[in-house]
Amino acid sequence: MHHSLTKTFLALTTGVLLAFSSQAAINVFACEPEWAALATELGGGNIHAFSATHGKQDPHYIQARPSLIAKLRNADLLVCTGADLEIGWLPVLLRKSGNRRIQPGQPGYFMATDFVPLLDKPQILDRSAGDIHAAGSPHIHTDPRRIATVARVLAQRLQALNPEQANVYQQRADEFLHKWQEAITRWENRAKGLHGKKIITHHKNWVYLQDWLGLQGVATLEPKPGVPPTASHLSQLHAVAKQEPVMAIIYAAYQNPKPALWLSKRSGIPAVELPFTVGGNKQATDLFSLFDTTIDALLQAAGRQPEHGQQP
Repeated sequence: MHHSLTKTFLALTTGVLLAFSSQAAINVFACEPEWAALATELGGGNIHAFSATHGKQDPHYIQARPSLIAKLRNADLLVCTGADLEIGWLPVLLRKSGNRRIQPGQPGYFMATDFVPLLDKPQILDRSAGDIHAAGSPHIHTDPRRIATVARVLAQRLQALNPEQANVYQQRADEFLHKWQEAITRWENRAKGLHGKKIITHHKNWVYLQDWLGLQGVATLEPKPGVPPTASHLSQLHAVAKQEPVMAIIYAAYQNPKPALWLSKRSGIPAVELPFTVGGNKQATDLFSLFDTTIDALLQAAGRQPEHGQQP
């Protein structure tokens, strides 16, 4: 009888502890995979991270599906890029979720671009210039230095939302940032030879990677931001490629590869697909492997670059 009661008590105690653990965990709704990955690095088992998008999706264009509304309704913390990247779908989700915790101005509302300086701010706001971002380019996650800055602030936010686990979040943040800085040093040493190399990109979503590694973007496959490449524009780029010593034509895993491959075939310049975010290819399973595989792909392109003015 005593043994049976002990087993019952242990079962009840375990159930209570599991329930508390579940309640103590922070539900994080991330708009993009990179922020879900960062939150997981900082929170470990103390958070449940969900990403509204995956590596093969363009984060500009997402449908405000009922399943996303349901996820957002239960979120304790919203972590997104901001700077109008999600302007086409996030406001609808926020309004329909009815979740006060994650509305603008609340502790559960976190936009990564609020905490770092932005590049590529337009001098003139004119919609005829294409899909431009008024505050500057939102794609800060392609520079690991900016991810480090966001990580520090996000760790503080997690501590504020779950003070009982504040020491755990701080310890995990310290460990992540130490490893992250070591990785940045390693990536920069490997990529020294890329400094000053010229690239053509599909869309102007690599300005932070360019700023970090010293790459020069000389043209985009899109005639205007958000406008699909046209035959006439690609023909003009072919002429540019003959004059410029371009290392590579870069496109993200979620973008149509055909324009890059067309120009590559005619110019002899390698077309390089980069993962852009976690899950963009099979190798990019977390933030560390995202940059590992990105640097690998760029170095491979640089290694097989034809001599200027020479067709391969």
